[in-house]
Parts: sequence; C-alpha cells; structure tokens
Amino acid sequence: MSRRSRWRWSNREDQTLNEHIRIGTAELIGQRLADFTETLDGAAIPAAVRARARHLILDAVGIALASTQYDFSHRTLAALREFGAGDGDVIGYPAARLPLRDAVMMNGFLVHGLDYDDTHTAGVIHATASCFPTALGMAAEVGASGTDLLTAYVAGMEVATRLGAVAKGGFHQVGFHPTGLVGAFGCTLVAGKLRGMTAKQLAHAQGIVLSMASGSLEFLQDGAWTKRMHPGWAGVAGITAAALARNGFLGPKAVYEGRFGLFPSHLGTYFDPANLALATEGLEEVWEVEKVAVKPLPACHFTHACADAAMALRAAHAIRPEQIAHVRALVPAEVVKTVCEPVHHKKKPQNSYDAQFSIPFAVASGLVHGRFGLAELEQDALNDATTLAVAHKVDYEPDPNSAFPKYYSGEVIVTLADGREVRHREHMNRGASDRPLTSADIIAKFEENASMALASAHVERIKQAVLGLDEGISARELSRLLAGRA
Repeated sequence: MSRRSRWRWSNREDQTLNEHIRIGTAELIGQRLADFTETLDGAAIPAAVRARARHLILDAVGIALASTQYDFSHRTLAALREFGAGDGDVIGYPAARLPLRDAVMMNGFLVHGLDYDDTHTAGVIHATASCFPTALGMAAEVGASGTDLLTAYVAGMEVATRLGAVAKGGFHQVGFHPTGLVGAFGCTLVAGKLRGMTAKQLAHAQGIVLSMASGSLEFLQDGAWTKRMHPGWAGVAGITAAALARNGFLGPKAVYEGRFGLFPSHLGTYFDPANLALATEGLEEVWEVEKVAVKPLPACHFTHACADAAMALRAAHAIRPEQIAHVRALVPAEVVKTVCEPVHHKKKPQNSYDAQFSIPFAVASGLVHGRFGLAELEQDALNDATTLAVAHKVDYEPDPNSAFPKYYSGEVIVTLADGREVRHREHMNRGASDRPLTSADIIAKFEENASMALASAHVERIKQAVLGLDEGISARELSRLLAGRA
C-alpha cells in the first residue's frame, strides 16, 4: 500500500471513528470535555470564579515555597537535574533551570510536598497541584498571558474535579490516587488549551494519556514519598499526550466509558455507569473551582475533622494527657484504608508523611498540644512519648452519620480516667465548600508559608502578581518571579 493510500485509509478510518463519537444520544465524555476546553473563553468565566482561582493558585505557591525548606525537595531536584538543564523555572529555586516537563514535575512535587494543598471534596482530588504547575510551565513556554494561564487552569480544574467525582471515592478503595490518575486528564487539557489545539486533537490527547495516567496508594503502608510525585507526573503525562495528539498521534475515543476506559478498568466493582453523567454535568453553568476546599491543616484532608474535634475537646474541657483512658474516633467508612490502617503504623508513624495520614496521631496531637501543624510533624514531635502514648489509646469506628464525600465528617469521643465521657463532632470539615476559608484566611496562610523561604518584600510581590493575574502580567514574568529570578 502506498504512503498516499495509507493516508487516505487512515482518514477514512478516522471518519468512521468520528461517526461513532455518539453512543445513542449520549456524546462521549472525552469529546464533550474537548469541546468545552477548546471553546472556553476566559471572559465567560464569572468574576467570582476567577477570583477564587487566583486565591487557590496563591495557596499553592505558598506551599511550594515552604516545601523548598525540606530535604525531600532537595533530593528530588537533584534527581531531576540529572536529566540536564533547560528553560523551565522551579518555584523557589532561582538557580534551577530544567526542561519543561521536568520543571512541571518538580513544581507539582513542591505544591503537593507538604500535603497542605487544596482538595475538591466530591472528587477527592488535589487538582491544583497538577493543573497549576502544568499551566504555569506551558504558559511560560508558549509566551501566554497571565489571563490565558488562569483560563487554562480553570479548564483543567473543571475537568479533573468532575472526573474525580464520578468515582465517588472508589479509586481510594482499590488503591489508586486520583490526584495522579485523574489529574493527568486535566493536565492534558490544560496543555492542549495553551497550545491552541482543536477539539479533535484534545479528544485524541485524552485517549493517549489514558495509557500514561497513574498513581498508587501503596505509600500508605510506610510513609514513602511517592505520593508527592503524582501531581507533577500527571503534568508530564498531560504535556506529552498533548504533544503527541497535536502531531497526529491517534488515541482511543471512549476514554472514560469504554470497555477498558478509565472508570471500568480502574474501579472494577466500584464502577457505577449512572455516575458517568457527573463528568460533564453543569459544565459552564456550575463552577467546581468554587467548591475546592483549602486546607487549614498540613495533613490529609480526611484527618481534619477529627483533629479539629480533638483540639476543641482539649480547649473546652482542659483535658490533660494523663486523664485520658480511651479515645474513639468516628470517621467515614470510605477513608479507613487511607488514614486508619495499617493500625500499628498509624499509632506510631514512621515519619512525617506517615503522620499526615494518621487519625490516631492527628487526634493525639490535638488532645496533647491543641495543635496539628507543621511543627507537630517535625521529628521531635513524632517521637514525643506523651503524644504516642495517647495515640495508642485511639481506636477508630466507621461514622454512621458521615456525609462523605460532600463533607469529610469526624467525631472524637474521649473516655476519661474518672469514667466521664466527652465528645465533639465536626460534621462539616473546616475549609469545605460550605464552610470555606475566606480569601483573607488564604492570604494569611500564603504569607505564613512563603515567609519560610522568602523575605517579606518578595512575598508581597508574589502576592500582588498572583492576585493580579488578569492585569497584564505575562506567564513568563510570573514564572521568573516565583523562581526568584525577578
């Protein structure tokens, strides 16, 4: 067969595939998301949504800067430098210039490094940690404006959060981390949007990234560092898939609902076809960005309600560690595998990452210290005999009144040595969409985190630049500023 004949056959095949874009009257999810991404106009995004998006980005930048002060970030940067230098900026590292994909990998790692980054509660996904580094790196690469960066970020967030919501928490039950797994699809559309790709190309790109998306929860066994790399890897996969599709590479069309599509293949018995509608429901009418929860505590969002409940009990009843006989923590049944098991590791965390995913340690920290912040994750705090003794008294039970996944509810019941029982419930976790941190709260959190790495004048410049993304700053200018090169 001649090259020209093969080209004609390929086009005929593609036309046939396109004729099957619709199954009955339902458009394939990938095509609908591609259409949404291609046509999304920044001017059509409501002002309140854009404002919230800017504050979510500001939160992410502050966390990334704080992460530069920890050993895990230095080791990761050293590894990525082995692949050579490039033009990509790394947040908080003025001397580090990496190739685009490696810079995105590193920036995603920094945003997610302290597990302090935002969470879309229904999707159970840290979407900003992948969508923002991808948007920052790609927008700087193509010379886009801050407005274009923000628009692409919003597009990716709207996609990733909805895809996560389809699973109803099921990915965690079978050992997949949606931040890496689902995040790759959002990043693909972020990269494609900034490359000016057509809806047809964007549809193929999602099919391509289906073979790249990944993220295992095995780190929960021993506090390994692998979760930190998931958002950046999602960005790497997304940029790669977009480039392949842009150059004519073909991907499968039934990306999400096909026989071996994302949801049937990764959810198994947790897959409910009725939930597929959530992937496209309300596009351009309901903005999921507004439902993203900003974390008030530097730990897995599943621990927050119980940690806050423990702090509230300590404050209300002046509880002393020696008074505590036993503690029951009520948690959503869906989060048990993540923050309650294996029990022996959760009651004696092996490192800070282990502690960030431990209900017993979070509750014990709240009861003993009245806090559960970055200081409580330092090695001395992890080895504190009093905290560990209380942690060993904490047992968990499935919460019969849980509102998961709308809220990450939690309740703590303390039995005192004199037989009294005191309890406190946080049905709606602090930071949830119906109990959000305010813009002022987010700014204060950013300033506290960023000040761990930068002088106050530089912190203020970054704050003004991020909150003014719609006011003329270019993506390259922002990228240099965040790296400390401007």
